[in-house]
Amino acid sequence: MPSETEKSTSAPSGGLDDARVDERDQEESEGIALPSHVAGSGTLDRLVDTARDYARAAASENTLKAYAKDWAHFARWCRMKGAEALPPSPEMIGLYLADLASGSGPSPTLSVSTIDRRLSGLAWNYAQRGFTLDRKNRHIATVLAGIKRKHARPSVQKEAILAEDIVAMVATLPFDLRGLRDRAILLLGYAGGLRRSEIVSLDVHKDDTPDSGGWIEIMEKGALLTLNAKTGWREVEIGRGSKDQTCPVHALEQWLHFAKIDFGPVFVGTSRDGKKASETRLNDKHVARLIKRTVLDGGIRSELPEKERLALFSGHSLRAGLASSAEVDERYVQKQLGHASAEMTRRYQRRRDRFRVNLTKAAGL
Repeated sequence: MPSETEKSTSAPSGGLDDARVDERDQEESEGIALPSHVAGSGTLDRLVDTARDYARAAASENTLKAYAKDWAHFARWCRMKGAEALPPSPEMIGLYLADLASGSGPSPTLSVSTIDRRLSGLAWNYAQRGFTLDRKNRHIATVLAGIKRKHARPSVQKEAILAEDIVAMVATLPFDLRGLRDRAILLLGYAGGLRRSEIVSLDVHKDDTPDSGGWIEIMEKGALLTLNAKTGWREVEIGRGSKDQTCPVHALEQWLHFAKIDFGPVFVGTSRDGKKASETRLNDKHVARLIKRTVLDGGIRSELPEKERLALFSGHSLRAGLASSAEVDERYVQKQLGHASAEMTRRYQRRRDRFRVNLTKAAGL
């Protein structure tokens, strides 16, 4: 049977060739190489290749793809202006940032956070080519500061999916193979406070696949997830729920049992009739689409128009939901989400703890 497929966003065809050329240029100009005064040999050449592999593993695949696109866009912009991308020119980069912010060129105006990310991408790309980009140079720093002062807006947070919401969402799912899988994704993602990428990167065992982002261990009292996350390796404990209908561990067990999965990726596609599991790992975009679909089907925020409801929720809504709903000490939520600071955890708490400490009354008013 044909397998369920996950669509991915493709690059605009007009920039595809440029992107390929720039990505190839990046690979050829990697900074890791033998010193010029050392004669090459088979052993050393293999070590160079190994070192380059480790260097590429220093950032996630998605980050590397984003940095490659950042470089391709900047290099193309330089060519259109009759300039060279190498070596770094703070003056030209300052003009590039101004162009991105003003929307004076053919590209649409970008947000401040996207411009900041583009600059980080350029800094990384220059470092791989043996150059240092001084972000504190006045041609860059003052332009960026002006962009932030003029265009910065408060970040738009996605709505948290609360306990009653997730119950309503999973209730809309059927009990065929696909429904079992999607129920396990939602409940596991919610109870673990997981990112989309963390959910789909899970394997059944350690080292099952080269692209594994972690593995699971199912125990009597719950499931232990070992994740290779943004902040490094961490363990996430997911306890069993009070009833099978909403227990993430039970949902996971049901999916693995009926899908006959005992090796490789935990969450995979299914055949069109939903009766057979494939061996292909799901794309993280499936999680985002699943959340939006079940939000609509479950009647979450039904007082709003459909377009607004869809815009309110994303993959981060699961993490925000756990942070907002779990009535436990904040440090436990911080550990579960893998945050380095309590301040970051508080950004995910949409309703919890507001006005818990009343400084107005404490000050005597």
